Amino acid sequence: MFVVSSSPRRTRHSAACRIASVVCIAVVGLIALTGCGSSKPAYCSTRNNLEDSVKGLENSIKGLSVSNLSSGISNVKADLKKVQTNVNTLVSQVKGEFASETSAIKSSVASLQSDVNALLSSPSAAHASAVKTAASSVANSVKSFADATSGKCG
Repeated sequence: MFVVSSSPRRTRHSAACRIASVVCIAVVGLIALTGCGSSKPAYCSTRNNLEDSVKGLENSIKGLSVSNLSSGISNVKADLKKVQTNVNTLVSQVKGEFASETSAIKSSVASLQSDVNALLSSPSAAHASAVKTAASSVANSVKSFADATSGKCG
């Protein structure tokens, strides 16, 4: 026969200790999960979208020539619009954290927009060349941002 002799006080103390232990383990687990989370900043996804839209823009510009200006420029304009949308989203998401990089992106995109407008108003090989150079500048500024954020975006 097994006899358990325990005072009510000791039973309450043991129960309280067990509950405290469970709560402590749960809190430590939550802290560990929070610290080891793999969530990346939202701008990482936007950065990827921007890189993709810049690649699309570059492909459209590669095929651009004075002979196919009317059809080619509509593709360039559509791709430039995607880039601009991604840039605006990116700038709002980084909240000034990468100010020099995002400023360079915005400046290069504005320059490209200006060169595209010049090409539209006065189609020429010189303006087409300027668009290609400006697009390269956009790609370089986006790459600089990607390099600067590689530690946070992996």
